[in-house]
Amino acid sequence: MASKTAAKKPAKKPAKKKAATGAKASGADIPKEVLLDLHRRMVRIRHLEENLGRISTEGKVPGFLHLYVGEEAVASGGCAALTDQDQITSTHRGHGHLIAKGGDFNRMMAEFMGKSTGYCKGKGGSMHVSDLDLGMLGANGIVGAGVPIAVGAAFANFYRDNGLVTMAFFGDGSTNIGAFHEAANMACALHLPIVFMCENNEYAEYTARDRVMAITDVADRAVAYGMPGVIVDGMDVVAVYEAATEAVARARRGDGPSMIEAKTYRYYDHAGVQGLGRTYRSDAEVQEWLDRDPIDLFEAQLSKARVLSKAAAKKVHDEVQAEVDAAIEFADNSPFPDPATDLLTDVYTEMN
Repeated sequence: MASKTAAKKPAKKPAKKKAATGAKASGADIPKEVLLDLHRRMVRIRHLEENLGRISTEGKVPGFLHLYVGEEAVASGGCAALTDQDQITSTHRGHGHLIAKGGDFNRMMAEFMGKSTGYCKGKGGSMHVSDLDLGMLGANGIVGAGVPIAVGAAFANFYRDNGLVTMAFFGDGSTNIGAFHEAANMACALHLPIVFMCENNEYAEYTARDRVMAITDVADRAVAYGMPGVIVDGMDVVAVYEAATEAVARARRGDGPSMIEAKTYRYYDHAGVQGLGRTYRSDAEVQEWLDRDPIDLFEAQLSKARVLSKAAAKKVHDEVQAEVDAAIEFADNSPFPDPATDLLTDVYTEMN
């Protein structure tokens, strides 16, 4: 088989730019069904995550739990720009990404609770959910480790010329990891169909970004590799969707990688359900972001545009909560894996 060579890179050096945010990102050009889909994706993430936090305090969720609450606009806007066949890689905070890609509540909740009916048959837990049928190549407990996996998938898509795009979700702290820089360099050198989606929530675990970076904007790093970098308001799902749509289209037509930096915030602690009152960030800072809740902002925008009334929005919330309740019941009634029969299942591959 003849090897496929990389496309010629653009001669002009790409520059960082800011995408439309706030009032400018009105969504006026976006079809109503897409706007409603963006809303439902965010609501699905919020309700599953809030309920997951609740049952974790009841001792039903073993291991660490990294909630995605507050960042819903990033996963929803990013994944809505992809097809079902396109791929994503995730982080240790990966529940929102899988939900935004269409993940099944029952299998997710069962996995979180360590049950055999879960995505990984109860062996992966919160940080290792995946669904290859949806193109979700896996959450990852190692910071930055999903980025080179995404580049590998993008290389396979490029080599096969199948028209698929990969989107790598990662946090601001990941861009200080060597694996990120190696992956970004390779993606741009080979001109691969990939979108780097940085969820900049300003903290790497408990360390503020400005203590470990000399730059304010992670997107500044994009130009060093020869790809455009775009900054968006990560609390504005329309802004994220519009930027992601442009980046995905660029990758799909063969113009190579790009980076989106979404400025967002996690409401709860790095792990667990503690929100306000932590020593490494002030209550006032957290409240400032709570006042810019992505779902509240979007519902107000949709109501003003007469796309979604308050009553209709409440109906969506009620429907999704019913789905979550059913998923919790499903997981509660599911069995744990049997060590006698399941301990080595899916651990080794039989070779002929």
